[in-house]
Amino acid sequence: MHHAAPSHVHPVHLVGAGPGDPELLTLKAVRVLRAATVILVDDLVGPQVLASALAGCARSPRVIHVGKRGGCASTPQDFIEKLMVREALAGEKVVRLKGGDPLVFGRAGEEIAALRDAGLAVEVVNGITAGLGAAAALGVGWTDRRVGAQATLLVTGHAQPGSPGPDWAALGATAAGGVTLVIYMGVSQLARIVQGLRETLPATLPAAVVQHASTGAERRLLSTLGSLVADVAAQGVGSPAVLIIGEVVREADAQLMPTSSTSKTSVAFGGMTPPAPRGP
Repeated sequence: MHHAAPSHVHPVHLVGAGPGDPELLTLKAVRVLRAATVILVDDLVGPQVLASALAGCARSPRVIHVGKRGGCASTPQDFIEKLMVREALAGEKVVRLKGGDPLVFGRAGEEIAALRDAGLAVEVVNGITAGLGAAAALGVGWTDRRVGAQATLLVTGHAQPGSPGPDWAALGATAAGGVTLVIYMGVSQLARIVQGLRETLPATLPAAVVQHASTGAERRLLSTLGSLVADVAAQGVGSPAVLIIGEVVREADAQLMPTSSTSKTSVAFGGMTPPAPRGP
């Protein structure tokens, strides 16, 4: 049942913080953050993003850290929703700041429903999702007609407790028709993911991992589906990272990668000196 909100209540904003580079915040996100009195921040939002947006702000909002990190103990979703409702009904200008885009694996649907049930208006401010940040880091598109990649499939590699998770063999069969797979939160389950995909996809299919896309800590790894598990282990690439699997990876900007002296299926790792972090 929807309730009418008191007249002093402001809309709650679900804001995307982008992939990590403070300059990739939208103008709207910065405006909303600077007007906020309470900001609930996810773990995956780097402190420099918020610091950059609030630089020179006349008054500092109250910042509450509500970590949501896959596979780790984190703030219960129900608690976060109750907290947003309570603060908004008390007249605060509430912002929920999430990494990437709120609508991509960010539980936005649950939060929108909880806020609307409490009679609160909700506004979403889109952000650049990590999967796009990863593609930009590699210098490739999610789609590319030159290699027959006409669609993109966004998948989470993090299965809900008690759920078997995605059917990777079936997703591989779909990808075989020219679909780029962009997999979030997949590094911890990489062996299982690759095993499933290999049922329907060739070992030679290009694959890449980008860790900390768009930040000074960015790392890029170019590989193939058959070598990916070994290469990720050898290079120590971890979360947060995005996997991109498909023919588009063949077009990865050679200038971003050191030339590999071995076979083309071996790893070419972007562990060169990272760009200087932007923002404060």
